[in-house]
Amino acid sequence: MMTTRQILALLNSHIEGDEDQFLSVALQIAAQQAREGKSEDAEKLKRLVQKARDQRRLGSPSSGQTPIPMARPRAELQGLVESTYPKTTLASMVLADDVRNRLARVVRQQQERATLRDFGQKPATHLLLIGPPGTGKTMTASALAGELRLPLFTVRLESLFSRYFGETAAKMRVLFDQIAQTRGVYLLDEFDAIGARRGDPNDVGEIRRVLNSVLAFMEEPNSTDSLVLAATNHVEILDEALARRFDEVVEYLLPDPAAARAIIEKRLGKFKLKARSWSALAPALEGLSPGELVRAADAVVKDAIIEGATEISADVLRAALQDRQTFKGKFRKGSDL
Repeated sequence: MMTTRQILALLNSHIEGDEDQFLSVALQIAAQQAREGKSEDAEKLKRLVQKARDQRRLGSPSSGQTPIPMARPRAELQGLVESTYPKTTLASMVLADDVRNRLARVVRQQQERATLRDFGQKPATHLLLIGPPGTGKTMTASALAGELRLPLFTVRLESLFSRYFGETAAKMRVLFDQIAQTRGVYLLDEFDAIGARRGDPNDVGEIRRVLNSVLAFMEEPNSTDSLVLAATNHVEILDEALARRFDEVVEYLLPDPAAARAIIEKRLGKFKLKARSWSALAPALEGLSPGELVRAADAVVKDAIIEGATEISADVLRAALQDRQTFKGKFRKGSDL
């Protein structure tokens, strides 16, 4: 027989539209039924849970609808926070093995968060993503939201500082209140803005208030188990006390030749290059970020489609890669966008 606690957990997960928690609680009930000798009921429950997970994995939820409610930023955050429902997954990304394994572990913990809490544990909820521009930090946020079937809320902190300097701490508090009430994946982009603005001549204690607000937020219980990702290109200017509070710090590096080739091949699709062409392309691949590699590959694919070509030559791809190398050299000291 279900306990009151289990009934409450089912109702809460239904209200929040959290299918992962709902199914996890259902499995707990199945295990309890089995312990009580009701093996037939337990098996029925397990089969239904497996059917629901299979349907979701195939992209056909049993309800025919998204299993989470449409979520939007609170009125006070309109224009500062962008909400989307990504369909990206980790499988669509070219990642280093250690990065992929760590992100997969976070997803697994989030999916089994009810089980973890039954044992006095909680899932990882705060991740710091560090690395050069274009290495996949923003796409990771989309992939985690896609894996968990949650809305992605993107907050650009530098814009928040620029538009509301003097009110930033109050705006951040509104954001933290939303995180406590609406389950989702929250990307705090340009997170280094908190450290970069220390010493600003216009600062009258605002940065310290923001920093203290963020530190306090990260110590608070996360009632919705929302996933909060902070992304930065300049980890060296972050406050050490802040960095220590993240459950995971994930570092993104520029791809090695094998990873660069995998990224380009994925983007080229049906337009294949001969295997012997890749060794000649190695110098043009060096030092380019995944974002730059994708743009080079997309440029030659578009030209091939328009021209009705059935293949892409190594020379054409090399020229596109060299263009990206030239752009990178010109703008290395410019914007990190």
